[in-house]
Amino acid sequence: MNSKLTMVLRILLGLILVVFGANKFFDFMPHMEMPEAAGNLMGAMMASGYMLKLVGATEVFVGLLLLTKKLVPLALVVLAPISVNIILFHVFLAPAGIVPAAVVAIINVLLIYDNWSKLKILV
Repeated sequence: MNSKLTMVLRILLGLILVVFGANKFFDFMPHMEMPEAAGNLMGAMMASGYMLKLVGATEVFVGLLLLTKKLVPLALVVLAPISVNIILFHVFLAPAGIVPAAVVAIINVLLIYDNWSKLKILV
């Protein structure tokens, strides 16, 4: 893949993850309307006292790795299950947010493809 496109995708994904991960700590973005089941899940994650913070910290960590271009293959592997969960959350619980979720997942897949030579040892 074109290295400039890869750089843009990596930075875009890193920014998305840092912003949305930080929002789980500082709550600076407005809450979207969610169906009852999605709201219940998010409420349970908040009530646990740690789960939403863990997800947010992981997103910020992965985002910073992508932005600084440090350990990018590791960041992409850590992000893969998060991307899958974001997609499944929106498919089953909150379909209105599927487009941004798909963007994150597609960028993750494209960057994994671009870094496949470093990741294929895991297969």
